[in-house]
Amino acid sequence: MLRLLLSVLTVLILLPVSSGRAVDIPDGYRAPPYLAATPDHLPGATTITAAQALALQEQGAVLIDASPLTLGSYGEQTDQWIVKADHPSIAGSVWLPNVGEQQPSPAIERWFAAELARLSEGRRDAPLVFFCRPDCWMSWNAGRRALSLGYQQVYWYRDGIPGWELELYPLVPTARPQPFYDVAP
Repeated sequence: MLRLLLSVLTVLILLPVSSGRAVDIPDGYRAPPYLAATPDHLPGATTITAAQALALQEQGAVLIDASPLTLGSYGEQTDQWIVKADHPSIAGSVWLPNVGEQQPSPAIERWFAAELARLSEGRRDAPLVFFCRPDCWMSWNAGRRALSLGYQQVYWYRDGIPGWELELYPLVPTARPQPFYDVAP
């Protein structure tokens, strides 16, 4: 019981507190810092609640965690995600790190396009739900990037992982990012 209470308190601390001010929508992608107040919507996408995200997932939508990671080398292996701590995420989601940066590298952009094509089975009308954490622009930018690639059913779950946890929906305690691979231009 104490663990549940502590989890709920932690989530409440992480949820955004409205300053009462509207957040401007940038013309392109949000620049760093990415942990900052976000707008209430993403133009061209549908902003959804946890219950709506769960319903979409149950209907076959792909949930995409856009939380960032470092891409580096590990021993002789290059271009590997460096995971320094456990990363809880929504059960059944796919973690595509760094796809929400303002200017991802061309290799990340190609990888993102290839992963969306794979996850959507090549269907531009496949429902895609983007999330990370409240007051994090990475999922907002990733959703905008998916729209620019021609995906038509883009959803933004603004409350992200802490909001999901608050609803007591299933999380995986240690998510693993999708392996990075370079796609020829």
